[in-house]
Amino acid sequence: MGLMDVPSGERIHIGFFGLRNAGKSSLVNAIASQSVSVVSDTKGTTTDAVKKSMELLPLGPVVLIDTPGFDDSGELGELRVEKMREALRHTDIAVLVLDSRNATLLDSEEKFLQMLIDGKRPYLIVCNHMDETEVDDNLTLEDYLLEKYGLDRTNVLAVSAKTGDGILACKERLSRLQPKVEEKYLIVDRLKQGDTVILVIPVDESAPKGRLILPQQLVLRELLDYHCSAICCQPAELQQTIENLKKKPAVVITDSQAFQEVDAIVPKDIYLTSFSILMARYKGALSTMLQGVKALSNLRDGDLVLISEACSHHRQCNDIGTVKMPGWIEKFTGVKPKYEFTSGGTFPEEVTQYKLVVHCGGCMVNEQEMQGRTKICKRDQVPIVNYGMAIAAMHGILDRSLEILGVTA
Repeated sequence: MGLMDVPSGERIHIGFFGLRNAGKSSLVNAIASQSVSVVSDTKGTTTDAVKKSMELLPLGPVVLIDTPGFDDSGELGELRVEKMREALRHTDIAVLVLDSRNATLLDSEEKFLQMLIDGKRPYLIVCNHMDETEVDDNLTLEDYLLEKYGLDRTNVLAVSAKTGDGILACKERLSRLQPKVEEKYLIVDRLKQGDTVILVIPVDESAPKGRLILPQQLVLRELLDYHCSAICCQPAELQQTIENLKKKPAVVITDSQAFQEVDAIVPKDIYLTSFSILMARYKGALSTMLQGVKALSNLRDGDLVLISEACSHHRQCNDIGTVKMPGWIEKFTGVKPKYEFTSGGTFPEEVTQYKLVVHCGGCMVNEQEMQGRTKICKRDQVPIVNYGMAIAAMHGILDRSLEILGVTA
């Protein structure tokens, strides 16, 4: 897999925020060395978050996110600000773009800056339009920020996206803002080198043509890197695959949709889990999602359930989110809840109207975004459960699916 083939969910996301016409789009274009965003003197040109994948050494593969101005107003403006908030949720490194032609900050800029200072997310303050700033005995905006907020000079930089002055320094500053990332694993820390693992990968109407879905790719690559043997098969071949092995596999990992069928085949002395459960662990959301399992049993007729997917795939007649999941929930609970659905980058800022959020594995969003969604649910005291854990619980195999991870329900 080349650097440009690294999936978005595995890249460091760098978000650019600021007022309309602060020069966010021009700065993104200058850093990317190409026209990523439309640039205009008209305020509010950027109406939605614009993303560009590139390599920024030594960070490696990154995604640059150009966002709408957070000072927009009116009904359309509110939608743009909402898009900005969505972008902030999955931003690993935040860049606040200010107009250096101004001597101070507006209230909205001060609030955003204070949020960055108080938070744990790495950030950089960029004062744009330095080519149009008159230098005299007065304090520059850069000086003002350093003096008023006590910022380190490594966090503040003056540039001109128009002339290119300071852009190289901006790239270098960003490249040093490596987010603190603890080493994380999908499964190999629970295995020994040389272990054999069976991956059960159904090829049905929902399987993408000619390729594996991302969780399957990630698990397979991790197993290979750790020098484990990986055997892939479909559910129909699983029984024969197990029988053909001289030594029993360390674990069987299945697509969650096939949990019930696979559970009936795999002997009880062999660990069993799913790609979806491993993704919850990988994104740091396992414990939160696990707490949400209990809420399945507490649903009542008419309760509103949000079923959310992080990707935007083509919905089919037997779609897991809109068809299978509601069917499993109703069969398990014996009640008829109501449902709402979201997909892609859309996730509500408030979830108080829901009794439960059922979320996919989250492979298409980064850890920052996935944890941001779980934090919204925690804040609003709404349980959230992962597809894999929900399916395992509704088929009576949750404890078994967690055993390989040393976790209990």
